[in-house]
Amino acid sequence: MALPRTRPPRATASLLAALLLALLPGMAQARGPLVLAAASLQEAMTAAAGRWTAKGHEPPVISFAASSALARQIEAGAPADLLVSADTQWMDHVAAAGFVARGSRAPFLTNQLVLIAPAASRLSLAIRPGFPLARALGNGRLAMGDPDAVPAGIYGKEALTRLGAWPHVAGRVARAESVRAALALVARGEAPLGVVYATDARAEPRVRVVGVFPETSHAPILYPLARLTGATSRDAEAFHRFLLSGEGKAIFRRFGFGAR
Repeated sequence: MALPRTRPPRATASLLAALLLALLPGMAQARGPLVLAAASLQEAMTAAAGRWTAKGHEPPVISFAASSALARQIEAGAPADLLVSADTQWMDHVAAAGFVARGSRAPFLTNQLVLIAPAASRLSLAIRPGFPLARALGNGRLAMGDPDAVPAGIYGKEALTRLGAWPHVAGRVARAESVRAALALVARGEAPLGVVYATDARAEPRVRVVGVFPETSHAPILYPLARLTGATSRDAEAFHRFLLSGEGKAIFRRFGFGAR
């Protein structure tokens, strides 16, 4: 899976970085690690942070967004201690730019790609080569993360291309800024179908899974974790180790993630 050619506007990333910089004095006082995490990790990472805090540590500060947007925030100078990306390519991008602390990067989580519909839908599709996705869409659009930047969208485009469906739906994609934005489109009934991670579907009761993409249809969905070279929190490395521990990974498994 090649690094996407189109990325979020630098102005947007710079604005997000500026907002995070504005929070720096308060974060330094709290000393909790600042974690930049893929949007699909919202519930699980929040639970992990809660468990860490319950152990007597300062609460982590977590910023959720598409991995592409997080990478741009880091490049724009946003202060952060840890990064969890939803794919290896954006982590590679950040590492190549010199922002990943040597020896800190580790495989962390895995996920599955699914096709969802609003909860009231009775549609069921066997996802295989030649499956009638365009017909199932009717007059609607397919919600998915921007396939040129957002990992879930990149995986989705790769899977649909291998299955022969992409040429029939490419012009009918509702490109969302993150996988959670795509999930919301389906949950609100604004799109009849969407491509998200299994964990996203599990977190949203207003949608249902109508099909699971074969793992062979796309590159493995891997979430690497790393400490950043600009880390300043005294708890950064300790929280990094906690997330990678058996206790930490067990929290993510409860939310449907696989753990490496």
